[in-house]
Amino acid sequence: MVAQAKAAGPNVVNGINVNDLFALIDGVKRDAAKAKSKWHVSTSWCGQTRSRSQVEGYEIGGEQVQRRFSIDIDEPCELGGTNLFANPQEHLLAALNACIMVGYVAQCAVHGITLESLAIETDGEIDLRGFLGIDPAVAQGYEDLSYTVHIKGDGTKEQFAEVHNAVMATSPNFYNLSRAVVLKPALVID
Repeated sequence: MVAQAKAAGPNVVNGINVNDLFALIDGVKRDAAKAKSKWHVSTSWCGQTRSRSQVEGYEIGGEQVQRRFSIDIDEPCELGGTNLFANPQEHLLAALNACIMVGYVAQCAVHGITLESLAIETDGEIDLRGFLGIDPAVAQGYEDLSYTVHIKGDGTKEQFAEVHNAVMATSPNFYNLSRAVVLKPALVID
């Protein structure tokens, strides 16, 4: 009888293929051009306070990747909307939470920590006097956001603290919201 070698499958932790993740990291280390990613969203007015954002794809390492998504946005009735969809602020908080969550899942995976559960709660206040232009001394948006991460898995407190620090140091949306981002507005009148 001849023994056959069993093909090793991918190393998957928390649904993340760790081999693929390390291959991406190694590829980016070898060629900085592979690190560049470019994102684009186009948003159209749909009447009243409703809008639809379209995602057609993104670019990574100079290659275009097709993806098709629609993101519908509205305001609550009290702010002039129809309350059909989450509003821009809720999408902003959801985008922060989702980005941070990806970081926790991936960091736990590369540390070999199997997650049982993970939830993030984020809160912030906006004083409508700023948004409505009533008081120029009042900020138009969030002055601060607070969030709580609820995490459970087979990691130690020390491992989870290490993961937490790594996520705060590498999360794109944590970075985007924790510092000023230069916005380059352009107005085109058709």
